[in-house]
Amino acid sequence: MPTVEKYLKPEVINQIKRLDLRAQFVVRGFLQGLHASPFQGFSVEFSEHRRYAVGDDPKDIDWLVYAKTDKYYVKKFEAETNITGYLAMDLSQSMGYTYRQELSKFDYAICLAAALCYLMIHQQDPVGLVTFDERMRESISPKSKRAQLGHVLAHLARLKPTGKTDIANSLSQIAAMLRHKSLVMVFSDFLVDSGPVFQALRQLRHGGHDVILFHILDEAEVTFPFNGKVQLEEPETEEKIEVDANHFRQDYVAEVESFRDEYRRECYQTGVDYVELDTSMQFDKALLEYLLSRRARG
Repeated sequence: MPTVEKYLKPEVINQIKRLDLRAQFVVRGFLQGLHASPFQGFSVEFSEHRRYAVGDDPKDIDWLVYAKTDKYYVKKFEAETNITGYLAMDLSQSMGYTYRQELSKFDYAICLAAALCYLMIHQQDPVGLVTFDERMRESISPKSKRAQLGHVLAHLARLKPTGKTDIANSLSQIAAMLRHKSLVMVFSDFLVDSGPVFQALRQLRHGGHDVILFHILDEAEVTFPFNGKVQLEEPETEEKIEVDANHFRQDYVAEVESFRDEYRRECYQTGVDYVELDTSMQFDKALLEYLLSRRARG
């Protein structure tokens, strides 16, 4: 199914300059893939329906869906269908890094956020945007009207990764700002001290909010494809060190795995959805994670 695959590859999406079209392409490719996969009929479930459960009124069964899927679904009521989402975007300088991929971590995050915004508006879920570096910078209140898509995407398209970052402080500010139970989707490389971040995540969860971390690293940050003597630079302090890549690789890759593993464990314990990504990966992995977590909350 080459056309579906094509829609989801970062290097293809990079050729489309308009963010709204990028978002449409990603979502269209993703939904086509769902319909042609073992998940067929699954897309019905997270838009307006859920599985029939003991205690439901049989009169609410949607027989058209039964005819297509051979499974019992009931129509959801408006109150239990909609979730309010916030896209929380890390503007730190380190997010602008790429080694050999078409999209930087930031480009990848923006494209993914745009696709999720498109998907949520398509499902009539209110969605807003929060940006942060050392503190929360801007926020757009969640709305589910079609016009919101243009508003959020225009804002996303203007963002640049420039500052230093304080993720923990920013997440705490977001937690203090939220008035109603929300789904907070955080896009970051999380290249900071993890302890305060975990504390801020617990604060968000304690406030009754659902959280998805989209942990985005550059493909080279995961695989370390360098040889010989290389100079590494800390993106925010600009401190440089020289290493022999061939001797360093094994330790480096183990360190990255340990870093992700720490997030995996902490998120599992805290009830946060953790999605590890790198910039060579198709976008459907992240979109499926979002829909699976949304379905679990439905």
